[in-house]
Amino acid sequence: MLDHLTFTSPEPKTIAGAKGDWELVIGLEVHAQVASKAKLFSGASTEFGAEPNSNVAFVDAAMPGMLPVINEFCVAQAVRTGLGLKAAINLRSAFDRKNYFYPDLPQGYQISQLYHPIVGEGEVIVDMAPGVARRVRIERIHMEQDAGKSIHDMDPNMSFVDLNRTGVALMEIVSRPDIRGPEEAAAYVAKLRQIMRYLGTCDGNMQNGNLRADVNVSVCPPGAYEKYQQTQDFSHLGTRCEIKNMNSMRFIQAAIEYEARRQIAILEDGGSIVQETRLYDPDKGETRSMRSKEEAHDYRYFPDPDLLPLEIEQAWVDAIEADMPELPDEKKARFVKDMGLSEYDAGVLTADVENANYFEAVAQGRDGKMAANWVINELFGRLNKEGLGVETSPISAAQLGGVIDLIAKGDISGKIAKDLFEILWTEGGDPAEIVEVRGMKQVTDMGAIEAAVDEIIAANPAQVEKAKANPKLAGWFVGQVLKATGGKANPAAVNKLVAEKLSR
Repeated sequence: MLDHLTFTSPEPKTIAGAKGDWELVIGLEVHAQVASKAKLFSGASTEFGAEPNSNVAFVDAAMPGMLPVINEFCVAQAVRTGLGLKAAINLRSAFDRKNYFYPDLPQGYQISQLYHPIVGEGEVIVDMAPGVARRVRIERIHMEQDAGKSIHDMDPNMSFVDLNRTGVALMEIVSRPDIRGPEEAAAYVAKLRQIMRYLGTCDGNMQNGNLRADVNVSVCPPGAYEKYQQTQDFSHLGTRCEIKNMNSMRFIQAAIEYEARRQIAILEDGGSIVQETRLYDPDKGETRSMRSKEEAHDYRYFPDPDLLPLEIEQAWVDAIEADMPELPDEKKARFVKDMGLSEYDAGVLTADVENANYFEAVAQGRDGKMAANWVINELFGRLNKEGLGVETSPISAAQLGGVIDLIAKGDISGKIAKDLFEILWTEGGDPAEIVEVRGMKQVTDMGAIEAAVDEIIAANPAQVEKAKANPKLAGWFVGQVLKATGGKANPAAVNKLVAEKLSR
């Protein structure tokens, strides 16, 4: 399936303003909210935008005596995600308590998985250009509960807490330090988002905080990364700093660029990097220190006594795998192979699952290249202009397919089709019925077309002489005939007749 891809090795990253070359090394911890109507350990709703503290069960609020109960659907979603990332599924996993004080974490600890995650090693193929890709290894995926939200801007003297997010199921997807540049980091997050949206395991809404990333950045001299690959000794990679809670592809790139320059400047001035957690300020375009970086022992992890180890059967995993949808890389390869689409067009059409589904409905039983042209150039172009998504398109897949059918049958020309597209966009209706009622059918009567050609030629003798001397000027006559017939004359027939008559 990946035979059409070329996997590249990164070059040392050149940072503007640096005195020498440095290698940039990046690892990401992506927090993806599980697409589930209920939380990880309670039946409380996960609806976004509800009234503050309205989606809170007793266990979410850490009321005395309340015990967590695992949500089987959330577990299935994590397994499905692991399978989508070609990762190992651990049939036995366990939950741990991660102890730290946080105002909107009522329990005083977070239920997570440190020692025995539900998903093991996998990989993500990151598209860098048509036909060119990088392979990023996944170290693990573990499940954990989200914290609530502190609100500091409602009162000058007090902070408020909204516990609606408390206990919402998260999948933390931890990569190896295989990412080598800001663009690749953003492309990696975009690819994860794409895969999970195809799987239906996370909606990928970064604006709502349903997908966010902690970005670990370090710099090292050229050749150090190769030594790490050979020895798996992280000391070769330099001291890393973590940038927390990034929820924008653009900000991820900007934060990495700034952090790399900051670290290089310190090292080139003879200083050393302090391992710490930092925040990115998009207004200032810089990162700032948040706290010193904690290690696992600082959290005092220990097995959660309220939750037994999670044991799942291989047959259950197999049933989930059997129900997996076609993933974006597979769909893209099929579009290229079976429909003859270019790598670029196939990439555009499969970038989002909604777009891919729309295109497939349009292309069903029709010419794939023509369908792709209309979906990408006409529909997507208009949707982008209007700020709409395909799910809110005024033109349905059936309507656009109807336009293509009319073109294929010769009932309308390309120009008429664009006029028809405009009518469908603004008024709706059935394409075939609109063409019939409004008299938009293409003129295919050769006698009528020939009469129009003869009339234009007779009225323009000087232009005839020029066209005979330079056949390229015959296009002028074609345009005049189409104009005279209101664009309804069959362009191929007009071209043929004009060529024949000018050659006499």
